[in-house]
Amino acid sequence: MATTAQELEATETTKTALPPGPRRLPYIGNLLSLRRDPLGYLQKLQRTYGNMATIYFMKNPAVLLFRPEHVRYVLVEHPRDFSNIGSFQENRDGDDNFGNEGLLTINGEKHRQQRHAVQPAFHKKRVEGYAQIMQQYTRELLKTWQVGDKIDMSRAMQALTLRIVSKCLFSIDLSTQLEPLGDAFDGVIGSSTSMAEDLLNIRIDNPVTGYGKRRAAIRQLDMLIYTLIAQRRDDERDYHDVLSMLMTAQSGEEPDTKLTGKQIHDHILTFLAAGHETTAIALVWTFYLLAQYPQVRLKLQDELHSVLGGREPSLEDLAHLPYLDWVLNESMRLYPPAWMQMRFVAKETELDGVRLPVGTMLILSQWVIHRLPDIWEDAETFKPERWDPAHGQQIPPGAYFPFGGGPRTCIGMPLAQMEARIILASVLQKFTPQPVPGYAPGFQPVITLRPKRHLEVILMPASSGEANAQWEQLVSRHEKAAQNGAERKGCRPALLGLLGL
Repeated sequence: MATTAQELEATETTKTALPPGPRRLPYIGNLLSLRRDPLGYLQKLQRTYGNMATIYFMKNPAVLLFRPEHVRYVLVEHPRDFSNIGSFQENRDGDDNFGNEGLLTINGEKHRQQRHAVQPAFHKKRVEGYAQIMQQYTRELLKTWQVGDKIDMSRAMQALTLRIVSKCLFSIDLSTQLEPLGDAFDGVIGSSTSMAEDLLNIRIDNPVTGYGKRRAAIRQLDMLIYTLIAQRRDDERDYHDVLSMLMTAQSGEEPDTKLTGKQIHDHILTFLAAGHETTAIALVWTFYLLAQYPQVRLKLQDELHSVLGGREPSLEDLAHLPYLDWVLNESMRLYPPAWMQMRFVAKETELDGVRLPVGTMLILSQWVIHRLPDIWEDAETFKPERWDPAHGQQIPPGAYFPFGGGPRTCIGMPLAQMEARIILASVLQKFTPQPVPGYAPGFQPVITLRPKRHLEVILMPASSGEANAQWEQLVSRHEKAAQNGAERKGCRPALLGLLGL
């Protein structure tokens, strides 16, 4: 009885120490509410409870932190007091985890050493050298597009960014494997049940379950990555890329200890996944927003025309395209590809008078903090001008963190930013992508913030701002022809005639 009383007392102490929150269901806690509408639920909790709130995954508390100063404290000022692995995760088998030995998940000195080992691949000069690959692959894609085409922009951006990151970081061209690899990453990243299954530790390896589909997708990716590692081990050349750096990296504090095959595999998987997924999603949401705000799109195309005059953007041009930067910044504010981050308390902490015991999960949500109305004027509106230094908007540190913050800031941030700018400028120089009529993206907040439905667009001319009234008729004819079984190329002459081209 003494042990039970102690446990009850400890439980009550934890309950009273943590911030208030909504009522929870037996066993599953607040998981159903979070899973039903994660974005809306987190915003509702912020509006109801203010700076902090506590929810539960089963019996495990999770404290939601809703202020920029909390982001700064956890990610920047005291990062060593928080880890990526919590007590209820660390004893689980790792074979099903997505890159659990990659930079996103490892902690402490191991993280510092392995990040340092691959850092040269992301130095400014090296990243600038990747610009030619980005230009070439984007150019090759755009050559396959014509005005009037119907494009699955979600798929197109995923394939393009996956091809770019694999070439830049691993010196391989995956152009012949993009479709199956895209499907595999969709099976891992895009599983709508993966979050719930992870937290509840549900493992039913069946083709119809989310876990089973994810395991099948991971096996497909494993085959590619271990083949790549084996081929590189047999190749005596030094490619000076991330893979070469991983092959020679030290695994920990002990001298002359190299990374294992599993560690190299997980780093490659992490870089491939994070390196293409976030940029592709950021571009898809940006194309969607530009279609909803045509005045912004026209202003951006005017800037592109003024600076580039119809040619593809070079690295040097990017410094002269400030509005392009503001558009992408604002897109990632409203629709951050990484919509929340988790940390676990590694050292007992007091934050704003609240005691946070070791092992407590913390959740920092970009989705919520990027939309706080007391920080962001007209927070729900797409306004790239807010990023104009002359605008006078004061953005507190920690209020905007699409790439994380502190020593764990995304190592590929400079690469992703340059890539997104080059691709967006290149596409808008030639086309105005317009979503098909009636398109509503919805939200699929899984590991990343994906649109629930792929963004399908009709390619209008880049100068088609004045022709917006015609495009619905264009799309209607295009879809009617498709329904009648006509080939797309057979439809094109009529489409071009409608546009006066």
